[in-house]
Amino acid sequence: MSPLQFTQIQRRIAELDRIPTVPALLMPLLKFLGQPAEDVDVNRMVGLIAHDKSLSAQCLQMANSPLFGMRQRVDSVRGAVIAVGIRRVREMATTCCLVRALPRPGGGIRPDSLWRHSLGCALASRHLATKIGFKDPEQAYLGGLLHDVGLIVELTLFPKEFDAAFRMAAEQGRILTEAEREILGTDHSVIGSVLADKWSLPPEMKEVIRFHHDLENSCKNRTLVSIVHLSDLLCRFRGLGYGYAEFRQLDLTDEPSWQYIAEDLPQVRNFDLARFTLEMDDCLEEIEQLVTSLFNIQ
Repeated sequence: MSPLQFTQIQRRIAELDRIPTVPALLMPLLKFLGQPAEDVDVNRMVGLIAHDKSLSAQCLQMANSPLFGMRQRVDSVRGAVIAVGIRRVREMATTCCLVRALPRPGGGIRPDSLWRHSLGCALASRHLATKIGFKDPEQAYLGGLLHDVGLIVELTLFPKEFDAAFRMAAEQGRILTEAEREILGTDHSVIGSVLADKWSLPPEMKEVIRFHHDLENSCKNRTLVSIVHLSDLLCRFRGLGYGYAEFRQLDLTDEPSWQYIAEDLPQVRNFDLARFTLEMDDCLEEIEQLVTSLFNIQ
């Protein structure tokens, strides 16, 4: 199978808004990501979510999950905004919309595996950002959620090529990006960056999507990209990967991403990364249950 040409990839992505799996509500929600929370029109956002009963149900399912820190049960989108704030509800709505954007292929990667990984990475990124004093944990959550958005493109527009790459990676225990480059001639971070431009995502999200496997070329927000990269690794090696085992050794403290974080945030040099890993292990069952429920609501 010959690698795809980049111009072919760009041309196909330009047609992505005509693919029925992309929810109509996704584009308006993505526009909210570029606005400070205090500038978001709460009534408009609540109305947008409430207009779609399935999306509302998914958001409430997330809002009432222990993973989102809800202390009392809520039964309306407005109630969720009051209880946890517009930032957190924006996270939930974007998460649910992206879950619905994913096609359900017959073979290869399981969609629920991909979203366990993406949600796990989002939660790990926010938790790590909070622990180490990163200025914007919501940004870290959204970066973790969106980092693999290029996989949606591959699954939607290039299913045969991606299936071949995924099977190669799974059978050989390789990093997925290596197999993608062999089969498609590129990988999901490059493809995702084209989609991020099309969707007019905020610059920091574009950088996470493009460079989470290429840290040394990240220049605008290296700390954010490093947080997502480290969380991505943590999830892939603690049961929240793509559904197969990668045959490599991993020591998070030796990873360049952790070294970059330590350089940019000197206060983390005594941070107990092993304890943080165990804390995330405690969330695994909740993440499994939440993703399963979100798929059942669709």
